[in-house]
Amino acid sequence: MATTDAGHSATADHSADSHGHDHDHPSYLAHHFDTPEQQFDSGKLGMWIFLVTEVLFFSGMFCAYAIFRAWRPEVFEGCSQFLNTKLGAINTGVLLFSSFTMAWAVRASQLEQHKKTAALIASTLCCAMIFLGVKAIEYSHKWHMGLLPAGLFTYDPNNPHPEGTPNYLAYICAPFAVATVGILIWLVVSFLRGAKFQFECAKPILVVFLCFFVGVGLGTILESGESGEHAAHVEGADHAAHVDGEHAGDEHADGEHAADDHSEEADVEPAAEPEHVEAIAGLVAPGAMVSSDNQLDLVKRLASDNTNTGSKGELAARQAQNEMAYGAITYNVSDDSSATVAAAEDDVMRKSRAGVFFSIYYCMTGVHAIHILGGIGVLIWLLVRALRQDFNKNYFGPVDYVGLYWHLVDLIWIYLFPLMYLIR
Repeated sequence: MATTDAGHSATADHSADSHGHDHDHPSYLAHHFDTPEQQFDSGKLGMWIFLVTEVLFFSGMFCAYAIFRAWRPEVFEGCSQFLNTKLGAINTGVLLFSSFTMAWAVRASQLEQHKKTAALIASTLCCAMIFLGVKAIEYSHKWHMGLLPAGLFTYDPNNPHPEGTPNYLAYICAPFAVATVGILIWLVVSFLRGAKFQFECAKPILVVFLCFFVGVGLGTILESGESGEHAAHVEGADHAAHVDGEHAGDEHADGEHAADDHSEEADVEPAAEPEHVEAIAGLVAPGAMVSSDNQLDLVKRLASDNTNTGSKGELAARQAQNEMAYGAITYNVSDDSSATVAAAEDDVMRKSRAGVFFSIYYCMTGVHAIHILGGIGVLIWLLVRALRQDFNKNYFGPVDYVGLYWHLVDLIWIYLFPLMYLIR
């Protein structure tokens, strides 16, 4: 918004809001500014400088993500399977809608549409609370599974949902529940005392905090559906190939299913025994030297004749080659690179590797959530001022500044969502 759009005339009458200084000015104009335009431009410049520092701050984390992903792409691909794409998509949609309501609130404040400004700011707050509610479900589910940062990572693929873990969701919801009860008490007391303005403030704020539990309910529904799909993948071979190949052990945790599997195995094993016996008979004993030349015995017989000196040299060369090959893990007898050790499937769920992924995940999404909490605090302050009708066509800077901050928070999530949830 250009300063000329502020609609203020430098010759406006400020006498009604004199603060006793050597000049008169309205209440919204700080005494160290000459005009509202100057105040607006100064505030916006300060906000842009702040946003630049925020971009630099998050850039460091994005660089860390890029470096660690380049080092271990298979770990990031495997661990990202544990992130619920539906929850991330819902939060993305919620934040995009909140950006729309915030931009609309800025315009409404310029037009002095006070009720609409308050309603749009309250809508932005509701979206922010829904985002946190969904995030609470996502965090608590991962903490329950032991999908924690490096050093705290305790995930066991054979027991992905351990019993006896604390109710992390209750811990996260407790502060919001206490705040909701406090606001409800404030609403009732304001009504009984006839404090009209406080009552008008408490109503939208109570709705805002209740939206957190709407987000929790929404996240619970989506997470339960995803858990069902995850369990189905665990029982299948596809999941074992995608993650770490160890989820197959979970099949034995299903009593009836496990009993069926074992009974089938009991019927099948005797029929397959002759093939196994034949295959074992063809294997070389562990530790035994493997000859790669079928003509070695023939060379040995020829070298037993002392007059055949050429065969002795050839025998020594072949024996040296066999000694060098002894103990090798894999014989790469073809040009197929998939037969080498380097191409073997890696354990992406190793604590030292998966923990790094979840460290970056919690760092980036956690710092972003802290910014959401900070934005909620500032938006509540704006909501109260909007209800007090502080903003007009000459003074809407605070709404515009907070709107810029909120757009940056949304923009950061727009990058976080595909990096963490979609790229696999």
